[in-house]
Amino acid sequence: MFTALLDAARNSPFRTPFTRVQCDDGSAPVAADTEKAVVPGRSIQAAATREVEFGSNEFFGLCAVGGILSCGITHTAVVPLDLVKCRLQVDQAKYKNLFHGFKVTVAEEGARGLAKGWAPTFFGYSAQGAFKFGLYEVFKIQYANMIGEENAYLYRTWLYLGASASAEFFADIALSPLEAAKVKIQTMPGYANTMRQAVPKMLGEEGITAFYKGLVPLWCRQIPYTMMKFACFEKTVELLYKHVVPKPRDQCTKGEQLVVTFAAGYIAGVFCAVVSHPADVVVSKLNQAKGSSAIDVAKKLGFMGMWNGLTPRIIMIGTLTALQWFIYDGVKVALSIPRPPPPEMPESLKKKLNVE
Repeated sequence: MFTALLDAARNSPFRTPFTRVQCDDGSAPVAADTEKAVVPGRSIQAAATREVEFGSNEFFGLCAVGGILSCGITHTAVVPLDLVKCRLQVDQAKYKNLFHGFKVTVAEEGARGLAKGWAPTFFGYSAQGAFKFGLYEVFKIQYANMIGEENAYLYRTWLYLGASASAEFFADIALSPLEAAKVKIQTMPGYANTMRQAVPKMLGEEGITAFYKGLVPLWCRQIPYTMMKFACFEKTVELLYKHVVPKPRDQCTKGEQLVVTFAAGYIAGVFCAVVSHPADVVVSKLNQAKGSSAIDVAKKLGFMGMWNGLTPRIIMIGTLTALQWFIYDGVKVALSIPRPPPPEMPESLKKKLNVE
């Protein structure tokens, strides 16, 4: 795993044109036509980057690294939008709409107030990303091996759904404590301004249960969200290459492939936002209301109340999901992690179905 990270750093496209190229022993290479050529009569060529073995522990570890970067960076970047969205959900009377929410927040707390909750967001979603993406790859391979190559192709959408749900179950256990702290910081004025203030206060007032009382509604929000995120993305990529992109994936440049990734991620994100929004509202309200259960909060909100803040969440989640897939796929390219092509029917199944 660390070898691949080192190789990526050496071959980074962000190196300056003035960086000296060095051989593995640390010495600078000499031109082939000089006396001290590395190998007389030969010119130096860049060695091919070693590709990580698919399904190896290194593969899963690097996928987790990709998940940390894709989720941690993107969720932290949209903290201002997330903060206003949460306030819309818990206090519709004060924060009437998205733009009014920004205006009121800046007027009361200044521009810095929009960054409230960035620390638990960064650490919480980095941990979640590691489990979400890393374990998704683990479960997808394990489940495919369990049901066999032919069934893995025929029921691939169910495979994506099962693998993503399993991964998110564990990812939310890692996320829940920090998500609870984030919501309290963002929606309870005067409670705490930083994670260092919020965590000890929560522990002192409510004990360890303060960090996990939102776990079940978090599962209700995140598991359907992640199932839609992965299954819709995988299926959209497959359909885009089949019906929209004018050439096979293996003939597309890496840049063109990343554009397809971004487009598929955004489409998946819109569906994700709609499917998981009611549970998201309950999570926000639950961490604000002491002593209430998820059912109590849902009854109080009513059906329409559970759709508060949907528009900003569609904007946020659509952009977020697209960027996450873009970063995750970009990390795979940078670290030479195998990126399987769109699924193809196995030869054995083609023979059974008489498909050419």
